[in-house]
Amino acid sequence: MILRMSSLFLRTLREDPADAEVPSHRLLVRAGYIRRAAPGIYSWLPLGVRVLRNVERIVREEMDAMGAQEVHFPALLPREPYEATGRWTEYGPNLFRLTDRKQGDYLLGPTHEEMFTLLVKDLYSSYKDLPLSLYQIQTKYRDEARPRAGLLRGREFVMKDSYSFDVDDAGLERSYRAHRDAYVRIFDRLGMDYVIVTAMSGAMGGSASEEFLVPAVNGEDTYVRCTRCDYAANVEAVRVPVPEPVPAGDAPAAHVEDTPGTPTIDTLVDHLNERFPRADRPWTAADTLKNVLVVLVHPDGRREPLAVGLPGDRDVDEKRLAAQVEPAVVEPFTEADFAANPVLRKGYIGPGVLGTDRASGVRYLLDPRVVDGTRWVTGADQDGRHVLGLVAGRDFTADGTIEAAEVRDGDPCPQCGGALESARGIEMGHVFQLGRKYAESLGLRVLDENGKLVTVTMGSYGIGVSRAVAAIVENSHDDLGIVWPRAVAPADVHLVAAGKDASVLEAAAALADDLDAAGLTVLHDDRPRVSPGVKFKDAELIGVPTVVTVGRRLADGVVEVTDRATGERSDVPVADAAAHLVAVCRG
Repeated sequence: MILRMSSLFLRTLREDPADAEVPSHRLLVRAGYIRRAAPGIYSWLPLGVRVLRNVERIVREEMDAMGAQEVHFPALLPREPYEATGRWTEYGPNLFRLTDRKQGDYLLGPTHEEMFTLLVKDLYSSYKDLPLSLYQIQTKYRDEARPRAGLLRGREFVMKDSYSFDVDDAGLERSYRAHRDAYVRIFDRLGMDYVIVTAMSGAMGGSASEEFLVPAVNGEDTYVRCTRCDYAANVEAVRVPVPEPVPAGDAPAAHVEDTPGTPTIDTLVDHLNERFPRADRPWTAADTLKNVLVVLVHPDGRREPLAVGLPGDRDVDEKRLAAQVEPAVVEPFTEADFAANPVLRKGYIGPGVLGTDRASGVRYLLDPRVVDGTRWVTGADQDGRHVLGLVAGRDFTADGTIEAAEVRDGDPCPQCGGALESARGIEMGHVFQLGRKYAESLGLRVLDENGKLVTVTMGSYGIGVSRAVAAIVENSHDDLGIVWPRAVAPADVHLVAAGKDASVLEAAAALADDLDAAGLTVLHDDRPRVSPGVKFKDAELIGVPTVVTVGRRLADGVVEVTDRATGERSDVPVADAAAHLVAVCRG
């Protein structure tokens, strides 16, 4: 195929879009792959469609190869299945809802677990029909509060979602492993650097869960890896190693002291070292117990105050907290909330009033490091006063624990005790074992080999197809433009006719025809009124892996071949050019 730029629906831009925040957004717009239609919604132009279809093709080939079967659901879905699973409410404002002329409720599908489950329920009833894996590549919709970063966080996006159906947990484990292996092959073929990390299942529910992340400075996900073993996890899924309880039989009684003007951890530590110095070492923030108040807004609109107690040298990680309390949404605890619960003394809140059975009635959850026997300095629930030597388990308890404290470089690995190090990444794929949540809600059962009805167990597996286009660019670009991996590039060769002489134009056209006949896709820059300099800049911006220039050395009987990734150039005789390029492109 020959894509002639003189007629191709394409305009490149010299300047960055005003709303572009990350390299992929900036370059995909400038190079003519996508155009913004509305916040978080993009139109795909011809070159962009070609890249998107190449990603889809690789995903489809590997899904077919593992034995999954392709189906296609509508994007416009009825309310009832999502009501049955609770997600009509749980999704909250992220769901696009609409009402038809008969006042029937519908949604634009953010994900299709319910529809897959009902389809299998409709057609299959025996263990002999299983195992089964189905997939689709479909447009999804989520009403993001803050769509950003171009294709990386949009309101409309293309996903591959697949689901496995098994009669027992052993079958689910096999299906999970088969999908995971297929994902490894997919991301290898896409030419991505990636890391597989333990993850949370989020609103989908389920147990075992892993994410495929592309390392990127601009990634929205933070993950950690152990410097000693193979442990890797999204920070939302990191489990703090729980220390052993500390013997506290000889601990003196706690005592309340005046600590005026110490509403922050820093001011408290300074005051402690000045007024109550320790003999063994100075006081630090790690000796204090910080109690952070938030409000959880549940899908049904109910507002619940929550207190999180953690060592004072740590902050609450908003993403870790949000992952623990889903589907509720976390909001700040406001002055109005303090006014409504006057026993909570801002800056001096302690465990004495926290807990569902205490004066405030506020549910109180502790960081796992706050184990029985540990001693703390914390608020005394009176303005300007703190309590010293408060012993966990002896002097206070909580309603439970929560993994909400920030994870730091150097923290111990929960697997081997080695040091953790953090990085940022873009989530590209997610595989997890749903179990029986949706099958139970929607009544998906089959007869087992003994004739007994059993609930089917499911797995769910997603890949962000349109997001992959952006993630590849984040992973593969330079100061000049995009550098596409060959497997997804919009063309095999970018052919530049550098000059207006008839001999140049004829030689370029002849080479394009030869490459087309050999089965390559050629992006032929045959624009008659565009200077060679602009053509070269466009070739660098567009990012086709191999660039061929016809013109500058044609008098010497050669064309210039440039590797876009390395910048290496070589002169190839015109007579050998087609064969040489076929060999390069087919590796």
